[in-house]
Amino acid sequence: MGLMKKNIIRLILVLIWALPCFGGFARSGLTMERQSKPNVILILVDDMGYGDLSCLGGPYLKTPAIDKLYAESVRLTDFHVDPTCAPTRASLFTGKYSAKTGVWHTLAGRSFPDKDEVFLSEIFAENGYHTGLFGKWHLGDNYPYLPQYRGFQEVLTFRGGGVGQVDDFWRNDYFDDIYVHNGKNEFFEGYCTDVWFENAINFIEGSKAVPFFCFISANAPHYPYNVPNKYTLPLREKGIDDNTSRYLGMISNIDENIQKLSLQLKKLALIDNTIIIFMSDNGRSAVSLPKPGQPYFFNAGMRGLKGSSYDGGHRVPFFIRWPGGGIEGGKDINTLLAGFDLMPTLISMCGLRNDREIDFDGRSFLPLLKNNRASWEERTLVVHNQRTESPVKWRNCAVMTSGYRLINGKELYDIKEDPGQNKDISSENTLLVEQLRMAYEKWWQDISNRFQQFNRFYLGDDLENPTSLSLVDWHVDTLLRIWDQEVVRQRNFGNGFWAVKIVKDGIYEFTCRTYPRQEDTRLDVVKVRIKVGGQDVEQSCDPGTSEVKVKIPLLAGDTFLQTWFYEPGGKSYGIPFLYVERL
Repeated sequence: MGLMKKNIIRLILVLIWALPCFGGFARSGLTMERQSKPNVILILVDDMGYGDLSCLGGPYLKTPAIDKLYAESVRLTDFHVDPTCAPTRASLFTGKYSAKTGVWHTLAGRSFPDKDEVFLSEIFAENGYHTGLFGKWHLGDNYPYLPQYRGFQEVLTFRGGGVGQVDDFWRNDYFDDIYVHNGKNEFFEGYCTDVWFENAINFIEGSKAVPFFCFISANAPHYPYNVPNKYTLPLREKGIDDNTSRYLGMISNIDENIQKLSLQLKKLALIDNTIIIFMSDNGRSAVSLPKPGQPYFFNAGMRGLKGSSYDGGHRVPFFIRWPGGGIEGGKDINTLLAGFDLMPTLISMCGLRNDREIDFDGRSFLPLLKNNRASWEERTLVVHNQRTESPVKWRNCAVMTSGYRLINGKELYDIKEDPGQNKDISSENTLLVEQLRMAYEKWWQDISNRFQQFNRFYLGDDLENPTSLSLVDWHVDTLLRIWDQEVVRQRNFGNGFWAVKIVKDGIYEFTCRTYPRQEDTRLDVVKVRIKVGGQDVEQSCDPGTSEVKVKIPLLAGDTFLQTWFYEPGGKSYGIPFLYVERL
């Protein structure tokens, strides 16, 4: 009888486990059909240049695993993204120009897309995919902008734009750090890139019954170039300077992790029916500039680095491999393509149902993958790097066709004849310049609807209460280093405001701190001031306390929030860390 009870219990557990599969049966047909859909792994690295890989001519570093992926992939040789991190991510995940989503900066309240934007990860989840993010997000650290509200079911990430920056858990240094795992802080042993790949592999191993979308988003080789010494020593022995050795060493570590990932996909018999994409989020970091006595610099013949409107700032490596889908590797596609093309392409490749009305700027390049001679309508594309509170027309921009680049509305380059963009031919091609300027004007009109709008932080919502805010997301008019922990320590950050939505009427408690809660420090201020929702409240405080709490009754609605700390001598500055709770 006991054995019978155990068997009944086992049967019940099996049925419970199988329910999701039967749900998929009802939604998508046979479970086998779900399994036949391709898996997708998107590997996005941070600040790596086109010329840093040996397969693309890089002379200083061997990248055998990436070289192998390159050899087996279709390579998009004229693929462009935004010149900085968050805008590129916004464009990849929405299929739109980043500015249309409200993103044109990496901080200052302009780095997270509007809550109503539809994300690629949401489309995958709605089609029965298991979705996971491992590494950098940089598209919002608060509800409703967090990855778990954008379609990701498994999330291992960190706050802000980089490990060790202001929003990240303080004292993180790439080694044995505390990251955010499914909404909770958790300690992880090991080097950050290893952690992302190891947990991504675990996620893949646990997703064998259903297709998966796995986003591995390394924060390497982004500054501050921390990496285990074993990756830098071989480069230093060649005489390469310390910074460059650390930067290239981070890429070597990425290459090693891609090798581990590939071996595991083969072991699980998933390698052929998994779409693997490898790309960078912008041009090469300015780790080591070409200068006398500094020979170790290779940018694949391109002008400009990260942030630049020249090709070196936004033309990036892009490899895509899918032998099980009939995509023949080992060939190049030289068509002008962009980051916002990825979302419609993956929807087509994976046969995803898309019931959302999305006005894509991108276009599926699946026909080119199947036949690189497929017809393709010529397009004029634009990239820009604003890093301002409101975008400025003609600021740091490139208008691109397959043959030409118009830089900042003035300089014209024949990109086929002059890929290094050394000879400005605008004076002898005034008609073409005017045509490209007109294309920019049309583009500007199309993207500018969001410029005076705000993607707001939600205060008092049941899904996130309390909410933590930091100076990184202040709206400011000047480019401050408000992402840097050292700036906080030096009190050298001025002031700004947050755009917020008070979700419900109520009493709100504002906890004011110089440092985040995990830092046991004391204030050196005598007064705080908070201006929000039509109220302007001041409160005295005793120097030496770790935090100050202020309670304010607020009505629901959109508003702005600004704060001040006052030191004994009268100096004031914005409150760097604020925790807001509806009581």
